[in-house]
Amino acid sequence: MALGVGCLVSMVAAQVASGVRPDPVRWTTPVVGLLTAGAGCFAAARIGAVRAVKAVGAALALGYAAEWVGVRTGVPFGRYSYTKVLRPQVGGVPVTVAAAWAGMGLASHAVAATLVPDGRRWTRVAVGASALTAWDVFLDPQMMRLGLWRWARGGVYRGVPATNFAGWLAVSALLMGAVESIAGAERDVAAGLVATYALMAAMETLAFAAVFEPRDPLVAVAGGTAMGAFAIPAAVLTARRRAAGHRRTTGREGR
Repeated sequence: MALGVGCLVSMVAAQVASGVRPDPVRWTTPVVGLLTAGAGCFAAARIGAVRAVKAVGAALALGYAAEWVGVRTGVPFGRYSYTKVLRPQVGGVPVTVAAAWAGMGLASHAVAATLVPDGRRWTRVAVGASALTAWDVFLDPQMMRLGLWRWARGGVYRGVPATNFAGWLAVSALLMGAVESIAGAERDVAAGLVATYALMAAMETLAFAAVFEPRDPLVAVAGGTAMGAFAIPAAVLTARRRAAGHRRTTGREGR
C-alpha cells in the first residue's frame, strides 16, 4: 500500500510537471509508468501479489493486442497510426500505450466493483468498460495535440471518430471480463485504485480547463462529466464504507 501511495504521489507530481514544462511528451512515459505501478501495488495489497501481477499482465496483453490489430486493420477503433514520438515501440505500438490500458483498466474495474453489488458480474463488466471508455474522452484529444497518433479520417469530437469510442467500449469490456475473473468479485476493493481513477479525472479536467495551451473547455466539460459520473459516486461510497469499517473496528475494541 505504501508503495502504491508513493507511486500515486509521484504520478501527480509528474503530471504537474508535464503541464508546466515546454516539452510535455517527455513526461508521458513516466506518468503512465507510475500510474501502472501504483495500480499494481494497490491491487497487490488487496488481492495478493500473484493475482495482481496476473491482472496487470492480462490487461496489458489485451490492450497491446487491441492496438496491434488496430493499427494494421482499423478494427475496432477505426483507421489510425502512431507517430514515432512515443518510444519504445513494439510492432508499431508504443509500450506506454499498453501499460496505460493496464493501469487505468485496474482503476476502472475497482470503480465498477465499488458501484455494482456482488453477484452482478456482467453489470460490473459493463460499468467498468464504460468507466474506462470515459477516460478516453480526455485521452484522445490530449494525445492528438501532442502528436502521438493520427486518424486517417477525423471526427466531430476534436477530430476523433465515433468508431474510436465504440472500439474502446468493446476492448474495455473484454479487459474488464479478464480482470474480473482474476481479481474476483469482492465488494471491498482497493481504495487506492478508486483514488487513482478520481485523481485522473480531476487532473485531466483541471488541465484542459486551465493549464494546457490552448485551453479546451469543451474537452474539460465532456471528460469531466464522463469520468465524474463514475469517480464521484465511487469515491463517496468508498469513503462511507471505510468509515463504517472503522466504526465497527472501534466498537469491537471498545467491547
